[in-house]
Amino acid sequence: MNGDDADVIRESLTHPQSFGAIFERHVDAVHGYLARRAGRDVADDLTGEVFRAAFEGRGRFQSDRASARPWLYGIAGNLLRRYWRDQRRRRSAYERLRGRGTVDEDPVETAPVRLDAQTQAAGLSDTLAALSRKDREVVLLYSWEGLSYTEIAEALRIPTGTVRSRLNRARRILTKHHALGAANAQLTAADPTTDSG
Repeated sequence: MNGDDADVIRESLTHPQSFGAIFERHVDAVHGYLARRAGRDVADDLTGEVFRAAFEGRGRFQSDRASARPWLYGIAGNLLRRYWRDQRRRRSAYERLRGRGTVDEDPVETAPVRLDAQTQAAGLSDTLAALSRKDREVVLLYSWEGLSYTEIAEALRIPTGTVRSRLNRARRILTKHHALGAANAQLTAADPTTDSG
C-alpha cells in the first residue's frame, strides 16, 4: 500500500490487513533498535510484540504524524523496560530461593555491557556508560536510529526542549570522556615503562 504511515494506519482501522504495510516498512528498524539495546534473541522475541501492541493501539496513533517509526520506538522502549523489570524480578526471586538476597543490578544501567561486538570493539560501550540512562536513551535514538528531536520527543513522550538539553548534556559528557581517554592513551604511549610489545 502506498501513502504515508498515517494513511496506512487510518486505512487499517477499516481494513486490518493493510497494517501489514507498517510491519514491512519498519520491522527491520524496530528489530535493529531492540537488538542493539538487548541482544538479538530478545529482539527476536519482542519485535512481534511491538507490532502486536501497535496493531491493537492503532486507533490511538496521532494521524498528524507522517511516520510511525517514533511511535513504534516508543512502544519498543516500553516493552524493553517491562522485559528488564521482569528479568530483574525473576533474578531476585531466584536469588532469594538460593538464599543470596536480591540482585541490585539495573539492566538499563548495564546496557552498555550488552552492546553488540562492533560497538564494544570501538570502545563506545565505556563512553556510553558515562551517561545517565535517560541521556543514553536520547543519544541512541538520535545517533543509531536517526530520529529527529521531534521524533525522539514523541517516542519518549517528553518535550522537544528536554530532548535538546539531554543531547547537549550528553555531548558535553561524551566530549569530556573522549578527551580523558585520548589524554590517557597519550600518557600511556609516552610512558617509557609501558610495555608496548
